[in-house]
Amino acid sequence: MATLINPANGRPIEDVPDTSPEGVAAAVRAAREAFEQWRETTPAERARVLLRFADLVEQDAEELTRLEVEETGKPAPVFRDGELPFGVDNLRFFAGAGRSLDGTGAGVLSSGYTSVLIRRPVGVVGSIAPWNFPFIMGIWKIGPALAAGNAVVIKPAPQTPRSTLRLAELFAKAGAPEGLLQVVTGDAEVGQALVTDPGVDMVSVTGSTATGRAVMRGAVDGLKRVHLELGGKAPALVFEDASLEDMAFGVAMGATYNTGQDCTAATRVYIERSRYAEGVEALRDALSRVRPGDPWDEGSDVGPLISQAHRDRVHGFVSRASGRVVCGGAPLDGPGFYYAPTLIADADQSSEIVQGEIFGPVLVAVPFDGEDEAVRLANDTPYGLASSVWSTDVSRALRVSHRLDVGVTWINDHLPIASEAPHGGVKGSGFGKDMSQEAVQEYSVTRHLMIKHAAPQPKDSFRPA
Repeated sequence: MATLINPANGRPIEDVPDTSPEGVAAAVRAAREAFEQWRETTPAERARVLLRFADLVEQDAEELTRLEVEETGKPAPVFRDGELPFGVDNLRFFAGAGRSLDGTGAGVLSSGYTSVLIRRPVGVVGSIAPWNFPFIMGIWKIGPALAAGNAVVIKPAPQTPRSTLRLAELFAKAGAPEGLLQVVTGDAEVGQALVTDPGVDMVSVTGSTATGRAVMRGAVDGLKRVHLELGGKAPALVFEDASLEDMAFGVAMGATYNTGQDCTAATRVYIERSRYAEGVEALRDALSRVRPGDPWDEGSDVGPLISQAHRDRVHGFVSRASGRVVCGGAPLDGPGFYYAPTLIADADQSSEIVQGEIFGPVLVAVPFDGEDEAVRLANDTPYGLASSVWSTDVSRALRVSHRLDVGVTWINDHLPIASEAPHGGVKGSGFGKDMSQEAVQEYSVTRHLMIKHAAPQPKDSFRPA
């Protein structure tokens, strides 16, 4: 049994029971039964269900906003006006993308035969979603897998299960086979039971790099397909010709959106040495204008961190940091788990504050000399999810972007995403893509049909006497 805590005030919300091992197995069996029916539906039929689902989610905005804000502490306007309509757009995109999930081609690959390549669903997908974006990540797990013809058993994070449970209630009204989308709740033991269940064909996880490793170990015996979107330590490279005002606004927002609890958050800002002092000052001014506050206050820019334990973890990084604290650097007074937007300058590249994923509103500034050093420093962490380059020189921005070992690079901005664009990383940030047509392909397999043109001609040794 998990007691949910409102991170904005530290008060209990309600208790949510953990799913038993038997309950996990039953959910997988029910998903398997529904899959056998769903896999034979046409892409148009699946699209109609997903479009009805999207409409129901859109109509349920008030309740979904209440659940998300209570559990995560993110400002209501951020979710209601941004994340929720974006999630609805994701679903509508997946509905269309599932209708164009074609094989890569067909043709005569061997004399006398025609080959046809088709894509088919994987089967039952066991999904594990994180606590930082429970609604959006739930959509990213559910939408493409169902569009490709799979069934889904999803485990939300124990701190934030209710928006996912609500999505399952809404999906049940959309007209899909009963049992196609199942939700199991609980801690890592429930997740392990889901990952290792023999009825699960594929595992899709968004979480920390440590979680990804544990999931891969659990999936080994069953040789399950694995999709991982893991941690990040996104660098922002600021060259001497960049607009420091634009950079400071964009990087400050990129560092504090969702209180920095975002694997694509701007966490390391490398500034060319000739503009370093100016850049640090511009970032200090920008961060000082970020307003932490009550999630239901329309004037709040950021909310609290998810828990007391996580705030202690973030503050541990800051208190041990090399370099100097330019602003912030401490928990905020009052109820809830708030932390001041923080800037640390002059940190050592090899130090924990530069190398580790803090997952809070903490930005680290380091100077560099020239493109080669900028790229070397940016690539010098175990992660490879996101990055940004700030320069008015288009050639340089593109040249540098091509050298970064990451899944996405923004130029003169940080964080914007679109349903049509893939999201995922390399190195310790995992593999596989969310969103875009690539996400739907992740949840399908290619099959080869080979058709002989004429009746078989038996060999002489097989001819009757």
